Amino acid sequence: MNAIDSPDMNRDSMLERIRTRTEPWDIIVIGGGATGAGIAVDAATREFDVLLVEREDFGKATSSRSTKLVHGGVRYLEQGNVSLVMDALKERGLMRQNAPHLVHDLAFVVPNYSWWEAPFYGIGMKVYDLLAGKYGFGKSRILSREETLERLPNIQTEGLRGGVMYYDGQFDDSRLLIHLIMTAAEYGATVANYAEVTEILKGEDGFVDRVTILDRESGERFTAHGKIIVNATGIFTDQVRRLCDSEIEGMVAPSQGIHLVFERSFLRG
Repeated sequence: MNAIDSPDMNRDSMLERIRTRTEPWDIIVIGGGATGAGIAVDAATREFDVLLVEREDFGKATSSRSTKLVHGGVRYLEQGNVSLVMDALKERGLMRQNAPHLVHDLAFVVPNYSWWEAPFYGIGMKVYDLLAGKYGFGKSRILSREETLERLPNIQTEGLRGGVMYYDGQFDDSRLLIHLIMTAAEYGATVANYAEVTEILKGEDGFVDRVTILDRESGERFTAHGKIIVNATGIFTDQVRRLCDSEIEGMVAPSQGIHLVFERSFLRG
């Protein structure tokens, strides 16, 4: 039987667990994105009692709107942050090892217009390959001008000398997220979507120990006690923090990166 069809993944069954539980959960995770799901898997596989709640559908926000790339961070290699690149390359390899049906290699081409770019990028990508070791996705190589044009037919041809091709990965972020949720449930975690935390409450000792959960489908409210409560809500972190302290100073800042999306007709590759 597929795990998604089993009674353990039935939302009503999950809510019934929350409704009838009298003992505190070991861990309550607020947020059903990649971070929250990863925490739930990690904790559940260590035999902790885990409750994960998400106010929308699982992966509604950032975790379904990524670049869909699994990469080691070539630009960090240029900055000299070798340890970060090695860690990222290992995690990239483990993702393909654990979810080969969702993660696959993807070739990238860096076109060269100056004489120094081929040796510069060529050597850099060979170092990238070396750092990946057994987790490599494919060997980089230098391309001729004709090979570069074959792969990037719409690029500027004037002054083009060739290119360098290297490999990173691509994955289905939404499906991977759902598989993480399924894995957590298989190990005993209670997971519920459209279950919004509306209050975070403190006990007599002054520490947070319970939350109020709104079932957005029925309007029913639950109180769940937790020994540890984790805020894994990403860009909504400050909103959740203010449920506990309305005067708390914000800690989330805009990220530096941007994503540009073009019509496929702009660049075939």
